[in-house]
Order: sequence, then structure tokens, then C-alpha cells
Amino acid sequence: MTRVLNRIESYYDAVPRSSARAEDFGPLTFFVREGADGWPFYARPTPGHPDDATVEDVERVRARQRELGLPEAFEWVAETTPGLRAAVEASGIVVHEHPLMVLDGAPLAVSAPEGARVRTLAAGDPDLAAAVAAPYAAFGATPGPGDVRRVAARITEGLTVLAAAFDAASGEALAGGQVQPVGDVAEVVGVGTRPEARRRGLALAVTAALVADARARGTGLVFLTASDADVERLYARLGFRTVATALIGEAPAP
Repeated sequence: MTRVLNRIESYYDAVPRSSARAEDFGPLTFFVREGADGWPFYARPTPGHPDDATVEDVERVRARQRELGLPEAFEWVAETTPGLRAAVEASGIVVHEHPLMVLDGAPLAVSAPEGARVRTLAAGDPDLAAAVAAPYAAFGATPGPGDVRRVAARITEGLTVLAAAFDAASGEALAGGQVQPVGDVAEVVGVGTRPEARRRGLALAVTAALVADARARGTGLVFLTASDADVERLYARLGFRTVATALIGEAPAP
């Protein structure tokens, strides 16, 4: 399992670099997005650094995040950087635990639920904006025009695959998600279903479509982070197995 986690750590260090610059803080690397669009990113442990991060290291990163007007956020894997949690929490950051899951073998075949169809979308697909918006609606949010442009650009560059579930009658986008490949590793991210369409198996079908696409492209390691135990059980039905704990640290609400 150490080898698998090392591959995931290498992926975590590589994937933001396609749309962010890396700022060196010794045992921590802070990824800063390029431009105003897209995910604001976070700080992570620096792969291979000989020293553990201290509270002072965390505070230096937080000061830089505040300077840039970006979230004070940290992400890491508990099992590969066990000492970081103490330093992060000592600085006042709140840490959340999430199951880190890896796909074992071939995924379970999942058909689209009755009354829905699931497909991947090209950058120029007329339904792209609606497909991008569906997971945002799951959290009561709306993407901006820049978010849709960014996803389209990443699809064109082969950095993202987007799949969505559509109502077979109306064509409305009900759920969506993405898989982001880097070399032989890919992460399933951002899967969400519109509130009015939940409990129909749409998220599971979208995830299955993303996994199938990744496998068809020759991806050897597919993983994801579950938000909670209920979602963990959902993904286990596809063949994902929990192998570690992903930690997300955020500044407390003012």
C-alpha cells in the first residue's frame, strides 16, 4: 500500500501544476492559481522534503494566502505525512477527515437509472455549461462563465474528462462529475447531483462512466475522496476500497 500512496502523493503534487504556480515554503508547497478563474488551490507537503512542517511554516503559508486573498487551506494524506496535523491544528486551522479510496480491479458495471442517460462531453458540447452547473447546484452554488471556459479548456488539453447524467425526456442535466488524469493515475472529483434528482443512483452512474473512461484510456490507478461514510459506502459498491485518510484543513469561520 505504501507504493500506492506514493503514487497518489506524486499525483497530488503534479495535478495543480497545469493551472497553478508552486510557491516553495520548505516542507510545504503552496499552489497559486493562474488568473481569476478556477479552483483557488491549497498548500500541501513538499514531496521528499527531509523536515516536518512546523507551526511557523504553516503560519508563513497562511500569511501568504491572506496576502493573495485566497482561502487558508491545506490538504494532505494522514498516513504519509502524520506529523503535519499537529502543526496545522496548533495554528488554529480546523481539520476534516475524509476516506481516501482506490479502485480495486475492474469497476462494477452500472447502467444509467431509468429515465436518464449518462455520457461524457466534448469541449464544444452545447450541454457543457449545464453539465458543469449540475454539481454546483448540489451545494447551492452556480458556476461563473470563467469556470465553464476553464473546464472546456482542460477537456481540450486532455486534462479533464466530464461526464453528466441527463433527463431522457427534457434533456436537463441532473448530475455531473470529472476525472483528471496525470500519467497513469486519475482522480474522480466534483461528483454531485441536483437536490431534486437525488436518490436515483445518478452520482453512481456518473462515477461509473468516469471510471470506465479512465480505464479505457489505460489508467492504472483510479482513486477518489469520499465526503463522508454514506458516500464511502456508495463508492464501495463500484469496487473502491478505503486505503487512507485524506485531511483537509481550513481556517475557522470568522
